[in-house]
Parts: sequence; C-alpha cells; structure tokens
Amino acid sequence: MKKHFSYIIYIVILAALSYSCSGAKMSVADEQMARGEYFDASKTYRKIYNKLNVKEQRAQRGEVAYKMAECYRQLGQDARAEAAYQNALRYGYGDSTMLLYLAQSQHAQGKYAPAVKTYEDYLRIYPDDEQGQLGLAGARKAAEMKKQRTRYVVRNAKLFNSRRSDFSPMFNGDVLYFTTTNEKVTGTNRSEITGMKRSDIWMARKNERGEWQRPEPVEGELNSEWDEGIMSFSPDGSTMYLTRAIRKPGANTGVEIYTSRRSDAQWSAPVKFDITADTLSSYGHPAVSPSGEYLYFTSDMPGRGGKDIWRINLRERAGSLENLGDAINTPGDEVFPYLLTDSILYFSSDGHPGLGGLDIFRATLTPSGGWLVENMGSPINSEGDDFGITYATPGREAGYFSSNRGDGRGYDHLYSFELPDLKILISGWVLDKDEEPVPNAIIRIVGNDGSNQKAFARNDGSFSFPLQRGVSYVMLAGAKGYLNAKQEFTSDTAEEDAEYGIDFILASISKPNIVENIFYDFDKATLRPESKEALDELAQMLRDNPNITVEMASHTDRWGTDEYNINLSQRRAKSVVDYLIQAGIPEQRLQFQGYGESRPKVVSKRIAREYPQFPEGQILDEEYILTLPEEDQEIADQINRRTEFQVLSVDYQMY
Repeated sequence: MKKHFSYIIYIVILAALSYSCSGAKMSVADEQMARGEYFDASKTYRKIYNKLNVKEQRAQRGEVAYKMAECYRQLGQDARAEAAYQNALRYGYGDSTMLLYLAQSQHAQGKYAPAVKTYEDYLRIYPDDEQGQLGLAGARKAAEMKKQRTRYVVRNAKLFNSRRSDFSPMFNGDVLYFTTTNEKVTGTNRSEITGMKRSDIWMARKNERGEWQRPEPVEGELNSEWDEGIMSFSPDGSTMYLTRAIRKPGANTGVEIYTSRRSDAQWSAPVKFDITADTLSSYGHPAVSPSGEYLYFTSDMPGRGGKDIWRINLRERAGSLENLGDAINTPGDEVFPYLLTDSILYFSSDGHPGLGGLDIFRATLTPSGGWLVENMGSPINSEGDDFGITYATPGREAGYFSSNRGDGRGYDHLYSFELPDLKILISGWVLDKDEEPVPNAIIRIVGNDGSNQKAFARNDGSFSFPLQRGVSYVMLAGAKGYLNAKQEFTSDTAEEDAEYGIDFILASISKPNIVENIFYDFDKATLRPESKEALDELAQMLRDNPNITVEMASHTDRWGTDEYNINLSQRRAKSVVDYLIQAGIPEQRLQFQGYGESRPKVVSKRIAREYPQFPEGQILDEEYILTLPEEDQEIADQINRRTEFQVLSVDYQMY
C-alpha cells in the first residue's frame, strides 16, 4: 500500500467537518480522518453513507463519498477510491480538485484512457496545475511504457511475504531486513490507520548453502507496540536509522527518525534522532549514503509540495539541511530514498510521469551537480505502487523492492528483481574448401576493448563463445595442416540477447584449393569485373598467412586441342598472379601454371552432395563424361573449368 508507511509517516491534516443531521458519528469520522486513522474513518463514513437518504440527502452523500474516497486513496485502495469519487461527482460534490484525485486513482489501476480524460477535465479548470500536467503526461505515456518492457526479471519473493503487508527491504551485509505487519509482530493492537497490526522490523538470512531461510523478528529491544520500519544502515552496519510512528490517544500520529545500535546480534532500544526543532513536521524513510556523510529522508516540511526528499550532513549537521530541489521533488510525493552509490539515488514518486501510483526512479548526479532522473520502466514499475528498492550489491543489477500490484486490498509485498547478463554469442563452423569439418581448430579473438579469447572447435567443426555488446573483434581460425582464416566483426549495441553466425573456410596445405567465382571473357584470359571480390579475398588470405608461397593453377574442360588449352590456361593463371601482385603480394611468393585439360577434377564430398549423379572419388575425365547424358556432360565440363591454388612452402622469409 502506497502510503502504507507513507500514510503513517505523513498524516494529511484535514479540516474536521460535521453535519447536524449526522450527529456525533460524523464528528467521530472527521476526527478519525484528521488524525490519519484512515481505516477506522473509512468504516465510519461507510456506515454514515449507507444511512443517508438517496433522494433527500444528496449533498451529504456527496461529501461523505468524497471523504470516504480520500481514506481509500490514502490506503492505496484505488478501485474503491475511484468508485467513491464517482459517487461524489454523481451527487454533485463541488470540490473540483477531486477530479485530480479521481484521475490519479484511475491512473493507478492502469485505466489510462479514462485517466487522460479526467486529467484533461481537471486541467480545463486549473490549466497551470503542475501536478495535473505531470499526471496527464504520465497517463499518455504509460501504455507505451508498459509495451516497451526492460530486460529486468521481476518475481514475487513468496518466502518473505505474509498475508498482510511486507515492504521496504534493505540489505545490511548479506542479511535482508524489511518491514512487516504479519500476525506475529510484537504489538497486540491493530492500527486505526490500516486496520492491520502495527509494523515491526524482521530479517532473513541465508544458510551455509546460500539459500534464504524464513524471516524472523529482529532480536533485541528494537520492536515495540508502535509502528517501526523503513530502515537504513551506517556503512559499518552497526547503526540502524529507522522510522517510528507513536500513536497517542486524541493526537495525530507522530512520525520521526530513530537510531538503534547493534551489539553482537542484539539491537538496542531506539533513540530519537533530532533533525530540526520543527515539531509539526514529520520525518521518515531514512537512507544513509554509502560514504556515511549524508542522511537522506522524506518530510512534509514546506518545500515543493506534498512530501519532499531532503538530506542532512551527519558529520556537520548544523546548517546542512537541504531540499534536493526541483529535479527530484515535485508538487506530488517523493518518498523512499535509497542510495546505491554517493551519486546514484533511487526514490519513488507519484509526481513524475509514470505508470500509475508510486513509480521507482533512478537519479544520477551529473558533474555539474544536477540530477538526471529516469523512470525504471516496466516490469519494475506497474500501475500500482512500487517503492522501497534495495540492491544486494552495487556491482550487480539485482535486489528487492516492494509493490502492491495486483492486490485489491492495497497490501504490499516484496518482489525480487534482476537484470540478466546479456547473452551475446557468436557461433559457426570451421570447414575446409570442400565444406568438410575441420576438427580441433583454434579460434583466437581479440576485441578493441582489450579482451583476448581462445576457443576450440568441436570434432564436428562447430564453435560458440560469448561476446560483449558494441565491441569490434578480429578473429583468426587455424588448424594443423590448414592455412589461417581471418574474420572481422562488430557486435550490436542493442540491449537484447543475440547470437551471431560466422563461418571460417580453411584452405588445405596438402591439396589444391578451388577459388570460386573467378570469371574470364570467352576464349580469353582477361579477368571479368565480377572476379574482383574472390580475388581480393584470396589476396587477404595470403596476407593473413605471410609465410606461404603458392602456385596458381588454371584448368580447362575437354574441348579444344591440348596445345590450345595449355596456352589458354597458362595465360589465365598468369592473369590471377598479376592481379595479386598489383594487390601487394610479393612476386616471389607466387607461381602460375596452366594445366589445360590434363588434370580433370576428382569428385569431392561437396561436389557429390551438390551433384549426387557423380559418385565421390570419380575422375571427371573425357572417357567418363562421354558416358553421361548431355545435360550432365555440361555440368562435368563446368566443374573441370576451375582456378586453384596449391601451397608450395610454409617458411617464406622465416629464416
């Protein structure tokens, strides 16, 4: 419930009104409401409302409905609040600010379209009202924000939750503390504000296997018959700052910050922590900065309006009281501060545009001293109240927070959150020129972020290893008996899981390697422009393997005389070598040879897969080709027309 400790901590003092027709009961209800006893007041108003005549006491029913709605709003029971506000409107209650509260109740239920209309109705009356403007902006954006979910994973922390309200978790070391109103808390009386038992501070520990154990009360003199909760700890973990709300008959509930000291496993009786001499304002939601220098807290002292976040210097308190300013505080409520680091503040607000109710915001301190505020988005935020976040460790995006999402009673529960590591993988195959797996290949990968990895291909030639987002990599694959192959790759910057595919084709040292996509003009040795890509790749392969020398070989089909084919293939092989020399490959590393039709192709596994009519191992000589159908003869001739390279040595300029 939004105001679950907010409502305890900050009582809205309302003017007590009464009707003579309602007698003492109306006075009682108004006094209950003025003291912030919203649960009791709502029950009393409900009884009065049901007794009023529908036709003859419309004005009275309108006012009682409005006050009942205010109680429900403070209790975080938004559906009931909306219905009661609608009744107040139906009976002609004249408070125009009620439209703002009605819009907020609709907003907090995820009824964004009706909320937009009601905000617009309100702003026609008060066009300059900042709270209405921010609410309208939030309701208009909320539906889209819910669709654009972040990668956070949110789960109900069922082990910690009771049948009542459990909220405001806080780590102290590896122990999780939180506030609870479960049936086993210290006091026996139920709160006039919530109708539940008054809250205590409980804690949960992990066992030796790292598993969370069931929560238990904090040991010592900390908990009492009053409300205790919403705590923070000094950097050394020995001092707890907590909120305590003491209820005195006939008076408003006083909400103040206290401290407790730990001795061994025991916490001492709380001692009041004085912030100012102002006794009319309330102070709660303490949050100690990690450095221990500042205490952040929430107060209804005069500021931006509603409840604001303030801070005070714990080392030099005199004159250090400071409102965090307009970037953080709005005319609405800013509550539940939490410092992850001295420059990263989390807080909840119903004033900044959001999904409804209280949303959790992250504020980052900029070098100029200002705050950059951003909504944590869905699923951390919902249309309900989301507040009281804590991180298990500053270095990992995981922890707990509280929310009343999906609970029609307005009860709060603890939820875990985690931002999983991005799973960015690169996978593929290391194959030879015949597309057969190269086992035991080694892939080395160097990133411009300074990373240096090594992975091994499996026996089937496959590999897979993780990458980082937005990094440029150079990858080199190699294996015994094969030349190295290099690939360059830059991973995407998008915050989403991704898997990229890339293959390495390794050339054999011991056998000829076909160079695909080399084309010549008919009956000529002139390289055609579409050969450039394949030739450039060949040149890069020679650069990646600077110690090899190769023979470039050209082969023809069976047509033409032997002399003609030898001469044509010789000139074609020389054209390839000339191109490579122009590309910067030393002439001493290159030889060329034309073989004409003298070396017909032997059918490889790859060719047999592509052309199953040719058995693996078959020599495509003229004698065999003449036994084939005419269509297959042309395919065999095409296979024989090829350009290959053969590694001659692997020690060029190594000595």
